[in-house]
Amino acid sequence: MIWVGLSGMAVLVYFAYDLPDPIASAKVTRRPAITLLAKDGSVLAAHGDLHGDSILAHEAPPYLIQAILATEDRRFYDHFGVDLLGILRAAWVNLRAGRVVQGGSTLTQQVAKNLFLTNDRTVRRKVQEFLLSIWLEKIFTKDQILSIYLNRVYLGAGTYGVDAASRRYFNKSVRDISLYQAAILAGLPKAPSRLNPVSSPERAHRRAREVLQNMVEAGMLSPGEAKTAARGANAAIPGAERGGRGGYFADWVLDRVDDFVGTQDRDLVVRTTLDPVQQRNAEAALVSVLKEKGLSRGATQGALVAMDFRGAVRAMVGGLDHGTSPFNRAAQARRQPGSAFKPFIFLAGLEAGYTPDSVLEDAPITVEGWTPSNYANTHRGPVTLTEALALSLNTVAVRVSESAGRTNVVQVARRLGVIGDLSPSPSIALGVFEVSPLDLTAAYVPFANGGFAMQPHGIVSITDGEGKILYQRGAAGVRQVMSPAHARQMDRMLGAVVSWGTGKAAALPDRQARGKTGTSQDYRDAWFVGYAGRTLAGVWVGNDKNRPMDKVTGGSLPTEIWHKFMVGAP
Repeated sequence: MIWVGLSGMAVLVYFAYDLPDPIASAKVTRRPAITLLAKDGSVLAAHGDLHGDSILAHEAPPYLIQAILATEDRRFYDHFGVDLLGILRAAWVNLRAGRVVQGGSTLTQQVAKNLFLTNDRTVRRKVQEFLLSIWLEKIFTKDQILSIYLNRVYLGAGTYGVDAASRRYFNKSVRDISLYQAAILAGLPKAPSRLNPVSSPERAHRRAREVLQNMVEAGMLSPGEAKTAARGANAAIPGAERGGRGGYFADWVLDRVDDFVGTQDRDLVVRTTLDPVQQRNAEAALVSVLKEKGLSRGATQGALVAMDFRGAVRAMVGGLDHGTSPFNRAAQARRQPGSAFKPFIFLAGLEAGYTPDSVLEDAPITVEGWTPSNYANTHRGPVTLTEALALSLNTVAVRVSESAGRTNVVQVARRLGVIGDLSPSPSIALGVFEVSPLDLTAAYVPFANGGFAMQPHGIVSITDGEGKILYQRGAAGVRQVMSPAHARQMDRMLGAVVSWGTGKAAALPDRQARGKTGTSQDYRDAWFVGYAGRTLAGVWVGNDKNRPMDKVTGGSLPTEIWHKFMVGAP
């Protein structure tokens, strides 16, 4: 017996010598959380570790406690931290099923693992969990252990504790949730990243129904009560839909937070310019057109940026699917704008003395050994400047660029906000340089608002968790970059592009649209940037590896996407 006792103590020492300090480990340490709010105040995204209000077990709705115990540990108030009967039952069920379908861990063991240990599946970790569970039961009451669980359990989407999860998924305190919402929360610990309503509303609903059935089997609900609770499924998770939207915009904004407030060790709330309705419409327009018509023509990706006439970004889509490809083609990709750059050429021409009615020759031209051609390899002879822009005639654009001076063209483009490697070479007249969809769209703002350049922006304000203002966007400085007369002339010319030119597919039924199409060499890029009402939007279509498309021009898929989005835009 002495040797057995000594051996047991040796084994105990072996497993317990490197146990963490329970008191120190129980202290809450977490990453600061950043919550992004859309223009209407709804939660757009959340990053970091989100903790809500602390809640005691007796303060939570009784049916939440019942749902948790029915699903996680029905004998919680009867065992000493480890449920030997539960372990035997789980082993028998798993043996009969031929696979692991039921766990034997108690709620106390889950608290021990979450607070003190890692998720390693080793015998050593399991024994340490056993020892810490017994320690927890000796130090705390059952209700205290349950309270720790309620406040520390991870429930997906960066949320820790039932109150944080309730606010994230249901927009309310956990004290106010319904029975069905309690079932959703109680079902999350099994696989929080996969079952949470933001990740998959369908899986969350399916799991909630399993929890309700658990409550029926445990005698906590009648079948009728469970059925009545399930009827509230449709209205239970108002926050689920927004979880998958605006990912590209959220990434873009998060990259800029430190620029305004530096690196912070506290929670932040960032109010943004994004309009959830416009964002939803933008994603639907881009995805539907590309999937229905783009893929068959070799167009596998696209981007859309929408903003108001002061540069506030209302929608941003950086690709077909943020989940599978988070690279933001709206803000990060740099592509050739092609003829979408021509408005800057023609503005330089107006500033050099031309008018919208000035007549130039649409005929072959050679500059420094380079002979550009029109899209259809035909020439129209004498045309007005308006006709040349509306029909996107390359030879006339080159003539205007040479007459106004390439250096002046570069200066005009930079003045309006075009960011790129602008070189005063002859090919600049045809947009042979690279620019992001965000920057090119923002450079069109002066055409839309009467001649004033605006910085594209997505952040309105940044506050800490207590509401202290750390950054507030002030009134933007007004910088006039073209004369009112030239602004009116350009507006008229861009209107012709949509009325009877290459952008006819962008025409709207209830208001006049203005804009410009663009197609780069070998159909590698297709663009439409335009404005109507109070919204300016730019669309790019192409492929990530610069692969040519099947004759996709700016007047085809991009204008169709733009039109589909703008029908519902203000």
